[in-house]
Amino acid sequence: MNSADLIRTFLTDRLGVEPAQVQPASLLADLGVDSLMLAELMFEAEDRLGIEIPSDLPLPSTVGDMQASLDFLTTAKTG
Repeated sequence: MNSADLIRTFLTDRLGVEPAQVQPASLLADLGVDSLMLAELMFEAEDRLGIEIPSDLPLPSTVGDMQASLDFLTTAKTG
């Protein structure tokens, strides 16, 4: 599972977001992601992608920001 699939599946399963709404420019807040849901998404990403998200990581505001952060951490882990 890649980061885009993980984010789309999470938002669809947990918040009932239509998959077509999960676009890189979509604001997480507009999709219903609050601070608690963001934390849950990050924990899910750690588990599914086998990464560790540092506590000082800037909070993403868009789907694209979240995907870029997860992709960076995944690449750093394997690189």
